[in-house]
Amino acid sequence: MANVEPRIAVPETASKGDIIEIRTLINHVMNNGYNYDREGVVIPRWIINTFFVTYNGVEVFRSNLQPGTAENPYLSFFTRATESGTLEFTWLDDDGSVYKGSRSIAVT
Repeated sequence: MANVEPRIAVPETASKGDIIEIRTLINHVMNNGYNYDREGVVIPRWIINTFFVTYNGVEVFRSNLQPGTAENPYLSFFTRATESGTLEFTWLDDDGSVYKGSRSIAVT
């Protein structure tokens, strides 16, 4: 997959100690390895298998995705706003591709 641009929603600002919602969606076909093409050949498994997020270098969320995950996976989670900084998002694909994105948050 080339030129994958994940959608990421992070509040631009928050008060220190606030619980904030992080939402993301990435366009990916998520072939589970159990389907066949028109010639009867198995379509190989090709999924995003791992997703994780760091907040100023500290991991705050990790998910291991499985073949049953829907196409274009949407993930949402909550974390506490502790300090201004950057959230780094990483998706790892079965074919070795790594997709990344980041967003900044200002904490007052």
